[in-house]
Amino acid sequence: MRSGERDALALALGFALDRALGDPHHGHPVAGFGALAAALERRTWRPCRRAGVAHVAVLLAPAAWIGRRAGANPFTAALAVWVALGGRSLERAALRMVALLEAGDLPGARAHAPVLVGRDPRELDEPELCRATIESVAENTADALLGALLWGALAGPAGVAVYRAANTLDAMIGHRDPRYERFGWAAARLDDLLGWPAARLTVGLTALVAPLAGADAGRALRIAWRDGARHPSPNAGPVEAAFAGALGLRLGGTNRYAGGSERRPPLGDGRAPGVEDIARTVLLSRLVGRAGAIACALLALACGLAHRLAGATPRSAS
Repeated sequence: MRSGERDALALALGFALDRALGDPHHGHPVAGFGALAAALERRTWRPCRRAGVAHVAVLLAPAAWIGRRAGANPFTAALAVWVALGGRSLERAALRMVALLEAGDLPGARAHAPVLVGRDPRELDEPELCRATIESVAENTADALLGALLWGALAGPAGVAVYRAANTLDAMIGHRDPRYERFGWAAARLDDLLGWPAARLTVGLTALVAPLAGADAGRALRIAWRDGARHPSPNAGPVEAAFAGALGLRLGGTNRYAGGSERRPPLGDGRAPGVEDIARTVLLSRLVGRAGAIACALLALACGLAHRLAGATPRSAS
């Protein structure tokens, strides 16, 4: 089987496994990578960018090697894709929040919030829990789904592994606080770079599938273009804005974290989100994921064909 066909099959099978099973319940490789990164950080941390660059490089090299090894077989490659995706588990977490809020279990909803967001949940009321959940589903449609699929299409299982490793490191150390402002700089910038194309693909696919979810395609593009750059994240901003526009919502506001609070600019000019909008967001995310899986599988085939054509040698004249 040729490389493009193998990568396309791996993406399709890996996506199907994620839809059927969600994240592995025990021994998740991403969790293992995170534990390794935390252990290494105890030795490598210094308040400087150079130490952060070395930390990231040391961890990404084995991730790339493992990804290349997995790519030798379409079924091990599919497993690599599966463990890198988080679409199905994201949906389950969001719908669990719906069930808790509909039952009036605000303490339970607050206890569940850290599964979805890094905000301090202690003072979150129902509207803020709804907003946090919707913003998380939107952002992670790109981060936990389209990013891995796109890099799998462009660079095979090694691309999937490096993308997921970089994304995990950003979640761990890519923070703007005294400890990580310099040490985490490389992880944050690399994640921004790798996530940039997936975020734009997510915006386009959000508009493409919006009518299937009863949403507004034109407004999704308009709000993404108008409001996306206001967000401090170059990738989360356009995606959250596209979802806000498509669903006729207004996102953004004050986010409170353990180390302080951040004021996020408004995204969209619709109404404040409610509990019923979480399920609408999940549906839109699901449709974007399916469209993305198809698009990335086709891209993998196209990349394989282009590689073969570039490597073909013209016949010599006889």
